[in-house]
Amino acid sequence: MTADLVVKGGTVVTSEGRRRADLSVSAGRVAAVGDLDSSDNEVDASGLLVLPGMVDTHVHLMDPGPTDREDFPTGTAAAAGGGITTIIEHTHSNPVRSRQDLVEKKSYLRGHSHVDYGLAAHIWPEDVSHLADTWDAGVAFFKMFTCTTHGVPGLDPAMVKKALDTLAGCGAKVLAHCEDESLTGEAEKILRQQGRTDPGVIPEWRTREAELVAVASTAILTGASGASVTLAHVSHPDAVDLVAGARARGADIAAEACPQYLALDEEEVLEHGALRKFTPPARIRDDEDRSAMWNVVARGDYSHFSTDHAPSTLAQKNEGDIWSVPFGLPGVDTTLPFLIDAALTGHVSLEHVVKMTSMNPASRYGLAPRKGSLVVGSDADFVLVDPDAQWQVSDADIVSKAGWSPYSGRTLRGRIVATYLRGRQITENRRVVNDRIGEFLPGVGSHA
Repeated sequence: MTADLVVKGGTVVTSEGRRRADLSVSAGRVAAVGDLDSSDNEVDASGLLVLPGMVDTHVHLMDPGPTDREDFPTGTAAAAGGGITTIIEHTHSNPVRSRQDLVEKKSYLRGHSHVDYGLAAHIWPEDVSHLADTWDAGVAFFKMFTCTTHGVPGLDPAMVKKALDTLAGCGAKVLAHCEDESLTGEAEKILRQQGRTDPGVIPEWRTREAELVAVASTAILTGASGASVTLAHVSHPDAVDLVAGARARGADIAAEACPQYLALDEEEVLEHGALRKFTPPARIRDDEDRSAMWNVVARGDYSHFSTDHAPSTLAQKNEGDIWSVPFGLPGVDTTLPFLIDAALTGHVSLEHVVKMTSMNPASRYGLAPRKGSLVVGSDADFVLVDPDAQWQVSDADIVSKAGWSPYSGRTLRGRIVATYLRGRQITENRRVVNDRIGEFLPGVGSHA
């Protein structure tokens, strides 16, 4: 078979190890990895790392919806520049709640994305009776909240049980945002009565205890139902331990990591306020806390990394008070670069980064083996990285409509020089160089 592209001389990194190897592409798939003959269409990857593209399973692109915050063309351009080749997107403002919603969103997004994408649905209490039909239509997972957030109603434990029992019956995947409604609600009432609008509101409102109570409850109900549940943005080792304990008892449950819980801390929340308003908030208070988080990552108790990309512009973050400012941070530009730097500076192995950004998320949501690896037959989604280059994160370089990053000013080691989707180059030096060729990826339950 004649190769369409051969990537020569790079170091191919997998979850199992790394080796100097060439990689050939035919019809958008990996055709061979090894010592290969030259080709008319070659990429010189000498001195570069060749990594599978990141599979980011937690992204909010606000499209259709408040696209002044983000949209699919810009958000996926930012993702591609940041080494992400597959996303699973769900927006809170105009959520998918039914089969018809999914059909309409798929049609709307055709030709809008620079990367391949799945779409997730939200669970409203009144929608539980038709969740199986929505799963059958091809959603990637269902997002479930245990507290009202972003305008999405929280489910109490009885409703969580009902939803998980239903979803277990059809084999659906679930992503659960875990903060206890009664605890966050009572804290909010007290803080508002006190007239508080300072940044200290954030950690006092969205407390560690509120997260732990919801994690414990959801873990118990996951095990009882047999559903497949991932807990979103788990912020603290104590919460991860609850997930690990439930998994040891047989529950199909996983904990999702996000870089903001490793890179940011409570002091930054108190200093920057709205610009560090996300929930659960950053919990780290000292170096011991930070080391504990990296240890949890290294030992594999987190399943995978996602960005939880939920951007707002600086102007939007500076409007109103701490209560009215939107939750969320931009993340697709910087998450994989942050983790590559973490590997190259000794926090975790590069192989483990590949496992947690590509292989594991693809496996968790049924996208493997097509996505998440560079084995023969998989989609040729890969990133070329210069491990010796150092660069400084700058707001001016952020492609997302947010136009800023909480990591601006930080120097990172390892620069993404090109991203490829199904064997076609889509970015060079973090800027798109191709048309929007991203395709919809139906969920594993699809019979549409």
